[in-house]
Amino acid sequence: MIEDESLFRNALLTLYLIAPPTLISLRFLQAPYGKHHRAGWGPNLPPPLAWFLMESPTLWLTLLLFPHGHQSSNPKSIILIIPFLFHYFNRTCLYPLRLLNAPSRKTATGFPLSVALMAFVFNLLNSYLQARWVSHYKDYDDDGCCFWWKFFCGLLVFLCGLGINVWSDRELLRLKGEGKGYVVPRGGLFELVTCPNYFGEMVEWLGWAVMTWSWVGLGFFLYTCANLGPRALANHQWYLEKFGEDYPKKRKAVIPYLY
Repeated sequence: MIEDESLFRNALLTLYLIAPPTLISLRFLQAPYGKHHRAGWGPNLPPPLAWFLMESPTLWLTLLLFPHGHQSSNPKSIILIIPFLFHYFNRTCLYPLRLLNAPSRKTATGFPLSVALMAFVFNLLNSYLQARWVSHYKDYDDDGCCFWWKFFCGLLVFLCGLGINVWSDRELLRLKGEGKGYVVPRGGLFELVTCPNYFGEMVEWLGWAVMTWSWVGLGFFLYTCANLGPRALANHQWYLEKFGEDYPKKRKAVIPYLY
């Protein structure tokens, strides 16, 4: 038990420690996939396979760890883990299938294996923390009726973010499938930000942080912002350089009206 607590604390500390260097490095080094793909990052995988492999730990490790927590039979614990698993079922299974069936799949650039491996390692760390907290370390009795207030408020935020994320991803795939190359996305939150898909994911994990009401959930939210914020800024700059005066100047990178 003491060894497990030590592992959990060290893993949580690691989650917080890797956020600042991730933020700083991505401000100067663009993640080399999608529109930023470039040589020098080793062998490539087909994007559907890369997404499936790197996101998969969140499903199998969570499902492996969850039953062994002493709170795993608590209905609150089971209800709480469902949104987390639902997001990663979409990201691990449904999103790769959409990529596989997209008309643009034949012209899609490869996904660097090195980047997929880094994401795989992070997902091992994060899924361990989230699953272990929800099924083992969270004190549901201490929350009392406040648990349901936190859960439903957080769930509302989470579902809003999930809807934004899924719709934006589908819209981007649709535009690529038209065979016109990169075009300026229009409609919905694309009128306000360049990367509503990233914004939606940030909102999701803000909702998760509220639902779990924990340092674990907060750490995941902060890391998501550190990871996706600079990537959104790089995408925003790419669109500005490619489309020049034709790109809406009022659009922000990822947070409407702010950033």
